[in-house]
Amino acid sequence: MPKLNYPVNIYSPYIVTNDNKPALKPCDCCIPSTDTKRNSDVIQQTPVYQKWYEQSLLKAPDVVPPPITNIYEHLYQIPPSGETEVALSDLSNKDSIWDEQRFKTEQVGDIYSYNAEFERYAERMMDCSTWLAYGFSDDVLKLKNANFCRVRHCPVCQWRRSLYWKANMYKAYEPILKEYPKHRWLFLTLTVKNCDIKDLRETINNMNHAWEKLRKRLAFTKGVVGWVRTTEITKSNIGEAHPHFHALLLVKPSYFSHNYIKQDEWTELWKSCLKVDYDPMVNIKAVKPNKKKNHDLSDAIKAAIVETLKYSVKPSDMIGKGTYKDNAWFYELTRQCFKLRFIASGGALKDAFKRAEQITNDDLVDANKDENNNDNDERRLTFTYKNEHHKYFYNPKFNQ
Repeated sequence: MPKLNYPVNIYSPYIVTNDNKPALKPCDCCIPSTDTKRNSDVIQQTPVYQKWYEQSLLKAPDVVPPPITNIYEHLYQIPPSGETEVALSDLSNKDSIWDEQRFKTEQVGDIYSYNAEFERYAERMMDCSTWLAYGFSDDVLKLKNANFCRVRHCPVCQWRRSLYWKANMYKAYEPILKEYPKHRWLFLTLTVKNCDIKDLRETINNMNHAWEKLRKRLAFTKGVVGWVRTTEITKSNIGEAHPHFHALLLVKPSYFSHNYIKQDEWTELWKSCLKVDYDPMVNIKAVKPNKKKNHDLSDAIKAAIVETLKYSVKPSDMIGKGTYKDNAWFYELTRQCFKLRFIASGGALKDAFKRAEQITNDDLVDANKDENNNDNDERRLTFTYKNEHHKYFYNPKFNQ
């Protein structure tokens, strides 16, 4: 029987040994890779879908099944039997992140459900990303449709917004590079003292006012021609909130020769704009290639974009340990952040982003700005999320 052509990442929990009997596959941590017995016993690894295909479709021993050259096409044409479940993570390694993100949304939604004040958020998150519809042209899965709740602290939606903003920044970067070929990039982090969670809104408002002052200072305007600034909030070990800014600055070529601002000068500028009596933590560094990783300048700039446009609040800080105190902290975080804007841009980068409330469901679907996402094939493979398994599984009855 010829081998069926599957992507190499589709594995079942079984292996076939020399005596032609299926056996559970041992995990890698149980048997060292130098175990020659294990290496000699394993002849091949059988994907779940292939196993069903061979056992269920072949009615006679002399029938040779046709080779599967496109697993997605085959799944669409011949769906597996009702007892066989095909996980999205088994079919597409890059899409396995959906399981992780949706499980986090499940956890955060549960926390909201415990409080009548946030029941509406819980209901919306319960229905968020419960199904994913993929196109499958060119032997690759491409997300074409999904349902999103767009709650600020939904981990799935936060993740998709971050991807969308990064894709917009990558897209804006190319024309900026052509218009400002000799300009440089700086990565700036601005902090304040930790605050009580109930003082978070006031603290962030004060930081926003301080930023407006900072960007109008002569030292800033002489060197900076464009900027992107995001707000991140982390939780300290004793439950205080730690709001801080990450900013990506596009500066003139003359910045390092005539308009250079030293680290301690950045600290004094930020301290003055904040009007505080302590020295806030400030970090400024030039974006440059990482020679050890063999990265060029473009790689370094994209890495800085990723760092700037990551999540606003870590899902682990939202979820905590599930205690009453942790939940109360998260509820107060939600109240304090209501309708606050966590991303801003100016100068040459002013029009790089949509406001969070302007981002549509289609934007979150095509978060990576895939230019090849407009194929003519309207067929869809649909996957639905199963809470009991915390995974997405193929559900052909919803295919288009």
